[in-house]
Amino acid sequence: MPMSSPDQPSAASLRERVSSLPPDERPVLLSGASFWSTAAAPAAGLRPLVLSDGPHGIRRPRSDTEPGIGDALPATCFPAECLTACSWDTDLLARLGTATAREAAAAYVDVVLGPGLNIKRTPLCGRNFEYFSEDPLLAGALGAAWIRALQAEGVAACPKHFAANNQEADRMRINAAVDERTLYEIYLRAFETVVRTAHPWTLMAAYNKVNGIHAAENAWLLETVLRGEWGFDGLVMSDWGAVTDRAAALDAGLDLEMPASGGLGLAELQAGLVAGTVNQQMVDSSVARLLQLADRTAAPAHNDADLDGHHQLAREAAAASMVLLKNEGGILPFSPDLRLAVVGELARTPRYQGAGSSQVTPTRVSVPLEVLSERTAAAVFAAGYRLDGTPDPELVTEAETAAAAADAVLFFLGLPEDKESEGFDRPDLALPENQLALLRAVTAANPWTVVVLFNGGAVETGWVEQVPAVLEAWLPGQAGGEALADVLLGDVNPSGKLAETFPRRIEDTPAFGNYPGEAGTVRYGEGVLVGYRWYDARAIEPAFAFGHGLSYTAFDYTGLALRLADTDMGPVLAVEATLTNTGSRAGAEVLQVYSGAPAGPAVRPPRELRAFRKLFLEPGASAPVALTVPLPDLARFDPASHRWITDAGTYRIDVGSSSRDIRLSGTIDLPGTDGTAAPLTLDSTISEWLAHPLGRTLLGGADRSSTDAAGGTGTGGMADALALMGSMPLRRLARFPGTPLTPDLLAGLEQALRGAGPAGGESS
Repeated sequence: MPMSSPDQPSAASLRERVSSLPPDERPVLLSGASFWSTAAAPAAGLRPLVLSDGPHGIRRPRSDTEPGIGDALPATCFPAECLTACSWDTDLLARLGTATAREAAAAYVDVVLGPGLNIKRTPLCGRNFEYFSEDPLLAGALGAAWIRALQAEGVAACPKHFAANNQEADRMRINAAVDERTLYEIYLRAFETVVRTAHPWTLMAAYNKVNGIHAAENAWLLETVLRGEWGFDGLVMSDWGAVTDRAAALDAGLDLEMPASGGLGLAELQAGLVAGTVNQQMVDSSVARLLQLADRTAAPAHNDADLDGHHQLAREAAAASMVLLKNEGGILPFSPDLRLAVVGELARTPRYQGAGSSQVTPTRVSVPLEVLSERTAAAVFAAGYRLDGTPDPELVTEAETAAAAADAVLFFLGLPEDKESEGFDRPDLALPENQLALLRAVTAANPWTVVVLFNGGAVETGWVEQVPAVLEAWLPGQAGGEALADVLLGDVNPSGKLAETFPRRIEDTPAFGNYPGEAGTVRYGEGVLVGYRWYDARAIEPAFAFGHGLSYTAFDYTGLALRLADTDMGPVLAVEATLTNTGSRAGAEVLQVYSGAPAGPAVRPPRELRAFRKLFLEPGASAPVALTVPLPDLARFDPASHRWITDAGTYRIDVGSSSRDIRLSGTIDLPGTDGTAAPLTLDSTISEWLAHPLGRTLLGGADRSSTDAAGGTGTGGMADALALMGSMPLRRLARFPGTPLTPDLLAGLEQALRGAGPAGGESS
């Protein structure tokens, strides 16, 4: 049954309001009225709804008729998702959602287009900065927290881009060829989490095709899975320009085409109504969902937003999410009285957000160089390189001189805006060569060089051995300068953990060889082995592991206990441990729980994230940590039976500080799903028949009799002989000379399966 949010409008009242509109006026409402607003129907109480890009800040263009990139009203530019994901902190994401909603309400925005939930399949995706993670559990948990907080303020969320939109290359046309299990376990899972737990009021269909059908016209995605299986009760809109056939999109379950299409979408709907490819009931259902959305967003508080407070929140979020990748010799944090050389144009011209539709006009920007100059006794700056990549020997010489005279160097390294953006993918993992050449020169002049990284996705790391410390700042938002100083000077203890793996080389990545596709199709050949799952399964050493992140203090893990517990929500795996801050500074740690499944009929990654918790501890303090994993969360999707199956057996449970830094391990025997065997058909293999209790009985393998009480068909106990041809479908064996499987016998077996019902296989 569809799940309703607490403020679900009455279905009867919605139908009544729809019926108050003339039938020929209703299709008009199902395409945008402009670039950023929907059509109105005052007679039904429908006002124009305003939509705005997000999610790391409101981007309301000054003109409603233009894309408005670079010309939007000022708003707080919060850190990008690539950074906030590294907080692993659902409470922080909720606070960001609340702040975003209040700025949206102040700007009379009804729907914020976010969060981005697409999985980081390849680090080359130019839009990875807008997405949380390579792991669906982490992405889903963070996205759900943000959505719940946003909608609690009366502003609708619009998780995107549904589904399998994992590259910008040929994004409008590319066909993502993904097997069903991989879709369910990896690419749909975060969307399922937010739909089931946060109940978003809208959702955005993607540009790309999924298994040959455009996402905006894909009935399997929008009706079978989203509405039928998950119970989504909100409005589905298109990405901007994602519709190719408006009637086909409506038939598939797409309610709203965006933006305005100059009457083309309306004409296609009208033609579809005449031809019978769509009907009035479909139109009315979509209009009702639009009315429902208007009701849900009708009463936000349109007070002025606390922009000063939101700037401080942006600062806090950035500092809490930055990842200390390396810190040899405890070079960080810096002392404020250190003679510091700040090197790199990015310190003066910071890259703090991504390019494209999410680009926010910030209310202010804190520049790292300016903040460091104010907060340190002596900071000397040298630009060192040009952002356009042009070599400049004079700048290099100036930087070498500044580095040689300093106690330590703070080097700003990163990707310029034109290297990654919405609309195109990166050609490689490389950082600009002029920056890397400067880094070599500077470290030769002064080996005490700390690197700060500005980037929206994973980059090459061959240069890391040259320096003792690296702080990954990602795209830190408008308060990035202050946040950086807070971490570098020790006012904030870094606690960020990578939400994606950093590979040593592009050839090691899961999608290599199956990206960017050919002849209009990209094949997801790596299957469920995405991100750290791939590196673990292939025993490939990453540069920096998923979940990795250092601290200025140290943490000890003790006392792992595992048990099966019954709860009101069903059986769960209870995981308990104790975390202790053994260092001299207060700080936060993310305790991560991973599972390894027993060997079974399907490929399983060696390790999968199942739960996490971020805790703040004073020096010397300890805290018990208790996490639960519902047993269905350990399941795999079985395409043969089209259901989730939990394999019975011994599970390995790892608890650690990253996917490769495991501190505690244990095993526990867990029950499986009842009746885990796939349903039998005549096309099941002989091995599958013999492995299935009913199948073996029907083939005479139970007592070798010609008939039995379970409905055996008189095969005379041929099970052992048939085992030699185990990979052959039973129906095929019936075509061989001398086979005992006559047409009548096959018909009898099929009838027996029908009589056994779903547990046995086919049923009438």
